[in-house]
Amino acid sequence: MQTDRMFYLPLAPEFFAILVLAFIITAVAIQFRLLRYAYMQLGVSSRAAVLLLLASLIGSYVNIPVAEIPSHASTASQQVVEFFGMRYYLPVAGGAPTTIIAVNVGGAVIPIIMSLYLLAHYHLWFKGAIATAVLAALCYYLASPVPGVGIAVPIFVPAIASAIVAFVLDRGYVAPLAYIAGSLGTLIGADLMNLDKIAGLGAPVASVGGAGTFDGIFLTSIIAVLLSSLAPRETAKPA
Repeated sequence: MQTDRMFYLPLAPEFFAILVLAFIITAVAIQFRLLRYAYMQLGVSSRAAVLLLLASLIGSYVNIPVAEIPSHASTASQQVVEFFGMRYYLPVAGGAPTTIIAVNVGGAVIPIIMSLYLLAHYHLWFKGAIATAVLAALCYYLASPVPGVGIAVPIFVPAIASAIVAFVLDRGYVAPLAYIAGSLGTLIGADLMNLDKIAGLGAPVASVGGAGTFDGIFLTSIIAVLLSSLAPRETAKPA
């Protein structure tokens, strides 16, 4: 299993730079307390919120390999693939007709840990399961197998849809429900439920929470929380 395939940006540099800019704007807004209420709903301090977003950005470069499967298509290498307006640079294939199944640190590991924390902290297991199931079904329906990349979803779908579902389920816990649904729902519906399609895409690396879904999951942590600021001004408390 080649480690040089495990470190690469999930998006083309120019698109990744847009996410970095979104992070900087959000971090500045948090420091000036413009988003203080929204992140209070997530149950984290302003410093923890900035560190969470920063860790997701840095962690998006790192993929943890978990398996390697034969590829049923020619493995792409050093190509640029476009989908739904986004551009992805593929990692080096190394000439091997295989696909590495990996887990992205910034797009999967960190969101899963944070989602589990929110589920336990606010006792949102039932509503969280409903919200996640709805997002998973939607992402599964909209997910598209992209040759050379893996499974991709339209970038704004997880963030906007998770905020809407959270508003419907419980306005008092909009922020945590939106984060949980947008993160876990995307990972389950787009990535995990489509693993059977990976072998036929010729992708050097198929990363859960990586290229194809990281952009949507990262924006969920920003957009869904921004939208949640429209909720009634009551800080969510553990049930």
